[in-house]
Amino acid sequence: MPLLTNQTKVTEFVFSGLTDDENLKFFLFIFFLHVYIVTVMANLGLVIVVGNTSTLQNPMYFFLSYLSLVDVFYSSTITPKMLSDLMSMKKTISFEGCALQFFFYAALGSIETLLLSTMSYDRFMAICHPLHYMSIMTKKKCLCLVLLSFSVGFLQSSVQTSCAFSLQYYGPNLIDHFYCDAPLVLRLSCSDTSTCDMVTVYTVGSLALGSLMTILVSYALIVISITNMRSTEGRRKAFSTCSSHLMCVSIFYGTVLFTYMRPPSSIFTIRDKVASVFYTAVTPMLNPLIYSLRNQNVRRVIIQSVHGF
Repeated sequence: MPLLTNQTKVTEFVFSGLTDDENLKFFLFIFFLHVYIVTVMANLGLVIVVGNTSTLQNPMYFFLSYLSLVDVFYSSTITPKMLSDLMSMKKTISFEGCALQFFFYAALGSIETLLLSTMSYDRFMAICHPLHYMSIMTKKKCLCLVLLSFSVGFLQSSVQTSCAFSLQYYGPNLIDHFYCDAPLVLRLSCSDTSTCDMVTVYTVGSLALGSLMTILVSYALIVISITNMRSTEGRRKAFSTCSSHLMCVSIFYGTVLFTYMRPPSSIFTIRDKVASVFYTAVTPMLNPLIYSLRNQNVRRVIIQSVHGF
């Protein structure tokens, strides 16, 4: 259908936000402000601890430090704007700003997914092939795995972003969310979105399911290896090195799969917003806390650092 001459291209989008309840907005602002501060401090603190502790100079903590860096930027892509909108009457974002926010959100989310699967492969090598672990997981190989995760993450994000934001948008411009997400933005387009819908489903599905399969296969082999151990202490130690990672994986994938692995026609509800705010704001805070509390090596170093002050 030809476009009418009086149609004006959308230059900004309006968010519906987290809530319209004025009494709840201030509470949410204070709560998520504290969550964001803890997220930044905890993740950067973990990066500093790993980088300055000789006993933590191994592949597991190398990947963990990059996961923490990703969590800082991942949270910073969404949370500051969300906090600003909670205190604003009009929750707007420019067209270019929306594209930029989605680009980094999609890239960093994918990188986190890939790093979590890489960490499961690292645990598999450490437990199933302990004698060859250090010769296989060399510093060069670890760096290549991190670079591969970043490359794939930014590449797929570039594809999704260019597809979604090259379409025509002439109104409406209300996004029923608190940040720019491709499925909700595509609903506002005046163009045929079938191709972009397929691109989104394929990229998100391939990355999530591919990474999840890597994790499941790695841990299936780990469980088999652990059950064959004769030493009870050895089994306990092996399980303890995996528990933190398993908790982070469960939290992250649980919310992501709940939000994205559904038919595109599903109605976006308040439950989706709760799930979204959980993995964009809360999960980046939980990751370093889980590793700090459940990992004996990290906990020991933190306690020693605190006592040193």
